[in-house]
Amino acid sequence: MKLITAIIQPEKLVDVKKTLFDADICKMTVSNVIGAGRQKGYSEKYRGAITEINLLKKVKIEIAVNEDFVKPTIDAIIKGARTGNIGDGKIFITDLPECVRIRTGETGKAAIG
Repeated sequence: MKLITAIIQPEKLVDVKKTLFDADICKMTVSNVIGAGRQKGYSEKYRGAITEINLLKKVKIEIAVNEDFVKPTIDAIIKGARTGNIGDGKIFITDLPECVRIRTGETGKAAIG
């Protein structure tokens, strides 16, 4: 079992969801987050003062999958999120030692579905 975490541009969420659904991956958690990366932010002028904006809006998608779905999930995220520009995002894959479905008490692969 793996936990796949993707940080993407907010405007690419619709495209990523579509490619994930097309790959038969529909269980996910989506959060609005802010962060800094290679983009390094930007400057803007507000009421005559220049403000440095270095924490940019991003979307975080978390998906727990069984081993068979790791590659299709990653491929779908890349297909939906890639623009070829700096700031497209990152995908992190971490081991998921255990999963428990609260409703039924199922554990492991069966709990992920």
